[in-house]
Amino acid sequence: MDADFKSGYIVLVGRPNVGKSTLLNHLVGQKVSITSRRPQTTRNRILGIRTRADAQLLFVDTPGIHDPKNPLNRYMMRMAQGALGAVDVAVLVVEAGTFREDDARALDLLRPLGKPVILVVNKVDTLKNKSRLLPFLQAMGERHPFAEVVPMSARAPADVKALEDLLVKYLPQGEPFYGEDEITDRSMRFMAAELIREQVFRSVGQELPYASAVGIDEFKEEGRLTRIQATIYVERPGQKAILIGAGGERLKQIGQAARLELEKLLGTKVFLGLWVKVKTGWATDANVLHSIGYDRNDG
Repeated sequence: MDADFKSGYIVLVGRPNVGKSTLLNHLVGQKVSITSRRPQTTRNRILGIRTRADAQLLFVDTPGIHDPKNPLNRYMMRMAQGALGAVDVAVLVVEAGTFREDDARALDLLRPLGKPVILVVNKVDTLKNKSRLLPFLQAMGERHPFAEVVPMSARAPADVKALEDLLVKYLPQGEPFYGEDEITDRSMRFMAAELIREQVFRSVGQELPYASAVGIDEFKEEGRLTRIQATIYVERPGQKAILIGAGGERLKQIGQAARLELEKLLGTKVFLGLWVKVKTGWATDANVLHSIGYDRNDG
């Protein structure tokens, strides 16, 4: 191993829907965190691993910082706060031209770390009035002594590469933590549940914004075939009907889209069976949250 090799943890923090998961996926070069237009899509800490010749960057994606109002929200905030413990660099992601209460809450979490904080001003390509950008950057610089301020678009390869190169400068020297072919520390069962949930959000996000979760009942690898049985949990019978759709058509479409994503991830053919089950109040019941993969201790 090159004595100059660098490796370290980089946490991505920001309010919901500023593009952290999209940025993570582009930095890693493969989907490791699900995305949708709905805020609070990310519910867990996700580690994305990017290994290059001179460094291994360990990106920690966190749920969007917001005011927690129920056990699921509190779980998400614990995941975000717990990710800050042993990082080498913090990246605060904000949307160009916008700074809200939850942005301030995210910045307040980073102030006591004593680590370099890099400000990523995302979505500059969508800012309609470009003359607002410079005053916004100046105002952000007055809020905190950021180590770097990076205006960019998470969807622009050149911008992502420039950010990656910049982050390497702030990593300590050290050996890699993971193998060069690894892209995440999450299990394939976890990733399967996330990819299914992503398709639920994309298909019925307007009608079921936060009322669904996914549990994996069976995950079997049989050579070139992976068999997955999963249950999508909703809170009310009416939501179940929406999710299934007329003649089961919507659930079939969700299953087809999820299967294609799973086959990309696993590199095998996938047989995917989906069921829909009503669990009233799952998002506010700590025991139910634990039964479908979320933490029991809600504080």
